[in-house]
Amino acid sequence: MPIDFTDTPVLLAPMAGITDLPFRNIVLKFGAALVVSEMIASQELVQAVKTRQSRAELGLKVEKTAVQIAGREAYWMSEGAKMVAGQGARIIDFNMGCPAKKVTNGLSGSALMRQPDHALVLVKAVVDAVDVPVTLKMRLGWDESQLNAAEIAKRAEDVGVKMITVHGRTRCQFYKGQANWHAIQMVKEAVNIPVIANGDIIDENSARRALAHSGADGVMVGRGAQGAPWRLAQISDALRGKAPQKALYGGALCELVIEHYQAMLGFYGVEQGMKCARKHLSWYLEPLDNGAELRKLIIREPDPEKVISELRAGLSDSKRLAA
Repeated sequence: MPIDFTDTPVLLAPMAGITDLPFRNIVLKFGAALVVSEMIASQELVQAVKTRQSRAELGLKVEKTAVQIAGREAYWMSEGAKMVAGQGARIIDFNMGCPAKKVTNGLSGSALMRQPDHALVLVKAVVDAVDVPVTLKMRLGWDESQLNAAEIAKRAEDVGVKMITVHGRTRCQFYKGQANWHAIQMVKEAVNIPVIANGDIIDENSARRALAHSGADGVMVGRGAQGAPWRLAQISDALRGKAPQKALYGGALCELVIEHYQAMLGFYGVEQGMKCARKHLSWYLEPLDNGAELRKLIIREPDPEKVISELRAGLSDSKRLAA
């Protein structure tokens, strides 16, 4: 398992449309135990649907990176796993947690928690298909009447899964309410493999509370890293008793944002890259004293060179309103 559990690990959650290769690379630059790719539909991957396969083709051999796959049929899941492992994936993560209707309506993602027997057939098919570690990401259950994460986790461990990540909500909660970190403790008590707590972990304080309530071995951070790719390193430093690095601002932030922006243009192509970069630029700018003004100047600017010029002018003297 290429994850260091000598200290409490801090992982980057998979987020559709966000944790692409450029963003994962930026997060890894600051430090993370593991980053996880956007979810990839296994059948589309194998059948080479361009928009899906492109997510897996790039970054597979990057250290500390897991590729997350999803699906409903054992054949496609095992073939997808073999494909990404053959292309250099270090870890394969099985998605049993996505709550999106377009995923659950296809009986994938968290819908599999309603059919644990079938889900475990799929998990075993993936484990048996590859030699690299297979991990599992799930929710507490489908709804409050079916909190079966502990049962599924134990069965997954029995067929060879090496780590479990639990989002402390049911599928029917989506992202509403508060994550129930206490309930993750049932999973931790059911297995002997590492358990990672996920949901509402955005900083050092929430990470400490999640660990205390769940007994988990580590934490997974999602939206807390948006506009702050150094956040995982900050949390990790704090949990290890080190002085956390400061949030970036001024010239250091300027260079980082431009590096990220140019990486997205190179990854997607200029036109698509500019569209995909808008949300990231907005997140970077939101906590700055001049962020709203700068956002207005660049968010619809069609010339990437002008965007970079405005970023250099606006970010160099910027101040953060929040850490």
